[in-house]
Order: sequence, then C-alpha cells, then structure tokens
Amino acid sequence: MRGLMQEWPLLVHTFIDHANIHHGEREIVTRRVEGDIHRTNYSEIYSRAKRFSKALRKLGVIQGEVIGTLAWNTYRHLESWYGITGIGAIYHTLNPRLFTEQLEYIINHAENQYIISDTTFVKLLEGIEKNIPNVKGFIFLTDKENMPDTKLKNSLSFEELIDAEDEDFDWVRVDENEACGLCYTSGTTGNPKGVLYSHRSNVLHTLAANSADAMGIRSIDSVLPVVPMFHANAWGLSFSAPMVGCKVVMPGMNMDGESIYQLLTDEKVTFTAAVPTVWLMLLQYLEANDLKLPYLNKVAIGGSAVPKVMLEKFEKDYDVSVMHAWGMTEMSPLGTIGAFKSGMEDLSFEEQINIKLKQGRATYMVEMKITDDEGNELPWNGKDFGHLLVRGPFIASKYIKGEGGQILDNQGFFDTGDVATIDELGFMQITDRSKDVIKSGGEWISSIELENAAVGHEEISEAAVIGIAHPKWDERPLLICVPVEGKTPSKEDVLEYLKEKVAKWWMPDDVVFVEEIPHTATGKIQKITLREQFSDYSLPTT
Repeated sequence: MRGLMQEWPLLVHTFIDHANIHHGEREIVTRRVEGDIHRTNYSEIYSRAKRFSKALRKLGVIQGEVIGTLAWNTYRHLESWYGITGIGAIYHTLNPRLFTEQLEYIINHAENQYIISDTTFVKLLEGIEKNIPNVKGFIFLTDKENMPDTKLKNSLSFEELIDAEDEDFDWVRVDENEACGLCYTSGTTGNPKGVLYSHRSNVLHTLAANSADAMGIRSIDSVLPVVPMFHANAWGLSFSAPMVGCKVVMPGMNMDGESIYQLLTDEKVTFTAAVPTVWLMLLQYLEANDLKLPYLNKVAIGGSAVPKVMLEKFEKDYDVSVMHAWGMTEMSPLGTIGAFKSGMEDLSFEEQINIKLKQGRATYMVEMKITDDEGNELPWNGKDFGHLLVRGPFIASKYIKGEGGQILDNQGFFDTGDVATIDELGFMQITDRSKDVIKSGGEWISSIELENAAVGHEEISEAAVIGIAHPKWDERPLLICVPVEGKTPSKEDVLEYLKEKVAKWWMPDDVVFVEEIPHTATGKIQKITLREQFSDYSLPTT
C-alpha cells in the first residue's frame, strides 16, 4: 500500500522560496570584487534570481542546458545559481585555480552555453576563448559602469540583464531527479570527471548536512562560507543557509588572514568553514597581532587533515569549537563530521582532541565500509585500515558521459580512493590516499599521520610525506618540510621531535626542507608533483 502524502518534488529553489517568505529581511553581506562591502537580504536575492531566470530565457537558455560560473563567493554568484536552476538549467562551477588546459577541457566537455564570471577572470577567459568555441557569450557579475574593456564575444552585464526584467516568473517545475548542478573533480590524475548533482540529491544532502549533529547552523547564526562555491557548493552552505535563514557573509576574492579576520569581527560571524591552509593564515595573523575571536563559536575544517596543533590553538587559545569534516565532490560533498556522542563531553581535553582529530561519524544517509586489497570487509576496531567505500542517495553513481566506466562495486559502494580506519563508535579517520600510502616491509605507513606529527614542531609550518624506493623495505618515508618564516630547523631537531610522536618503524628515513609544497586546485598537497620532483632522490644508507 502506498502512502497518502502529497507529491511535492524536492527542488533546490525551494530553499530561496522559504528564505524569502520566512527570513526575507535577513542580511547577506559581501565583500565585492570592486572592493566595497555590499548588503542585501534574502528577499532581494529571491527577486533578482527570478529576474535573472527571465533574462536567461530571453538569451535562449532552455531546460537541461549547462551554464558555467567562474566566480568567487558573492551575492551575485548566489543569485545566478538560483536563476539558473529556476529554469531547469544546470549551474557548472568552474574552479579558477585549475590549469587552463583543464578549464578548457571541462568547459567543452560539459557543453557550457554561457559563462558567468567575475571581472577578475577577464584575462583568463580571453586566453582560452579561442579554445572554447561553443560558448555563446560571457555574463560578467557587475554593472555597466564596471564592465571590463574586453574583446570577448557577446559580453554582457549581469546587472543590466536583471534591470531589464521584473520578478513575475514562475520557477520551472521539473522532476526532482533532474540535474541542477555540475562540479568536476580536481583531476590530479588524467582529465577531471564531472559529478552531476540532482535537485533531489542536493536537497537530501542539505537536510543531512545541517542536522544538529552535523553543521547544525541556525537562523540566529552569522555564517561565513570561506570555502569557495566552486568547491562542491561551498560544502552545501549555499543551500543550508537559506534553508534556516541565517545571516551570510560572503568573502569575495580575499582569503588572507587579515581580510577573513575583519569579516569575522565586523559581521559577528558565529560559524565558518574552510580548508586548513586558510586557517593557518588566519592563526598566523591572530598571533602576530595579539588578536582574539570574540564572536566565533564553531569552525568546520575539511579538504585535508587538521593538524593537532591547529585544532588545539582554536580550542584552547581562542575558545572555538572545531568540527573536523570529510567528504568528496562525488559525495555532494559531506560524508562525515566530528560530532561527539553522549558522554564524550565529559572526557579530558586531550581525549576530546584525539577524537576531534578523526574525520568523524557518517552523516545520516551515508553508509561506509573499509576493505582490504582483496575486497574483504574489515572490522571497525580503530586499528585495521583499508580502502574506504561509501554509498547513499547523494553519492555519485557514475560520472557525466560515462567517464571512468563503472564506479560502484556489486553492492553499490563507491571507492573513495582513501585509506581509513573506523573505530567501534563509528568514528572514521583517513590515514592516506590509496595511491599515497607507504608500503614498507609488508606494512602500511600513514603519510597523513606523519605530516600532522611534523607540523606540531614549532619551526615547521607545513609538511608532506612521500614514499621513496628502498632495496630492502620496498618503500620508506621521506619527510618534506616548509620551515616557519625566519626559522632554520635541522634534520636532527625534527627527527628528535618525532621520536615520541610516531612508532619507530614509521620514522622518516630522511628530512628535506623546501620553500614551498605544491597544492592542487582544491588546496590539497599534490603528492604526484612531489614524487616527480624527488624521483631521483636516494635515501641515506646509514
């Protein structure tokens, strides 16, 4: 017997509909690329998004077509998303940090009809225009006065398009399983692959991600999504914020410590989210200027593992609760988050920190398992680590246009490419990427745990570990360190520090110091580049 509930499709524009009705006057603040601070609210965002929908219709955009967005976190970028999805089209977030060849590839592969862009990317677009011939035009997120002087074909002003329309427009009612968003993986090996989000998957992800034991933001919060919208929907905050009607503070293009601090304090931000590299810059700025964070309550950190020293500084020095999170583009993206279980609030500070260092528990609607190299499922004991697989209603079943072939196992699980442990309480901890794990004498060494231990040294700002070929042990770890500015740590100092931090057989065979460690377009350490850089490196024999 079927239930007798109303057939009401799960569509992303319902978030902004809800915000308009119930939280219309709640403020949206943006540091614009023009340099000023702009203030608007949900009702204005709603109205302007509808007007943009009408403008897109006049440009000939139809349901199912793909529109690229090459933009920072701003109110205009948000309006463009809802305007695109409101006509049943698909927003495609373009990462400006990708190599130009990758950008050209994904624009062509996704068949972008138009590209919506901030003015900061004019030169980038001019450089690739001849290689993206199917793009019909470029819509710049600015007004007529600030339109760039460019030879790009069919260059249009976002504000002029909106000003020419009214909000008398009904969102297109599509099936909830229709696509609404597209994001490509960072493509560290081979071409990037497209992950196609549906309305349904984005709504379900939003409900799960904003549950009390996940992000848990509320209407009374002031939220700063530092994580870019081109990083899997700003980890879903572009949807969860209007769902609850909280204040939103958009940072624009400035991610340095001083700029982030100013927004955190001026706008009384209570919750924020970003990758560790951003928080490293903020913490350095705070320490250099003897500053505090009087309003910030909670910070979500993901993208890469949180170093213990960073976690302790936030918790102990600034009284900010850290939520360690993990996910992937293929997972919409949130998979786990470090929410405590009952009784953990009574643990000692050190015990709590050790729990928070793990990536956390699976959110509702995410199932996990770990397997060995033969596919055998491993126990949840916090010791055995293996390949991490996931499944759920907002996890990709395939890539766009079938790239990569079959990506699920016979039980419908997706292989994340991560190596992890899961303890008896369900807390997952990433120990490595499958391709980065160091196999030494038949045993696995976690490069991530070594890296996090190394950055605990007061003179080390960043660290990376790769495996180097060894005649006896197959591979042994090489520790690559970036010293704190003005400091000159020695190899002996670092190794002595690590003696009490890691198992003896995990100890790096050598330590080298570099000025900079390469990162991917999403801020992760680019191990493939390091392996190429040190391909001829020989470990000491004594």
